[in-house]
Amino acid sequence: MAAVVRMAQRSALVRSMMLSNSKCIRLISTSKKNRETAGLAEPIEKSETTESTTVTKKNWVSYGFDFKSEEADRNAMNATFFFSITLCIVFGGFVWAYYPDVLLRDWAQREGYLELRRRETQGLPLIDRNLIDPSKINLPSDEELGDTEIII
Repeated sequence: MAAVVRMAQRSALVRSMMLSNSKCIRLISTSKKNRETAGLAEPIEKSETTESTTVTKKNWVSYGFDFKSEEADRNAMNATFFFSITLCIVFGGFVWAYYPDVLLRDWAQREGYLELRRRETQGLPLIDRNLIDPSKINLPSDEELGDTEIII
């Protein structure tokens, strides 16, 4: 917020200077010196000789894949971004979006709705208290349990 206030004060100061002076203050440079560097009139050309090749650097900034060859650096950068963006993100997203339901979540939900409809039409409770018939369950007697701790 303070930066906005300072900016407004600065623009008001510039306007007042323009009104008080008969000269017009130019705030924007219109020169076409696009390749101007700090103190150098010509581009840097530096030759490095290695065991088998001579590499000439001329205003080249590496992408970080190869620091000796501009062509190898650009090829590695293009290949890396092609494989990572195009193949992994685009095609990977397509495969992920249209991959079949392996965990059968959709099937389980459909089965649940069909079971609810069946129970409603037959007049049964929606959730049965005895999911398994109690006569089919064989529980141990108190003598068989003995001192076993039962956690419910």
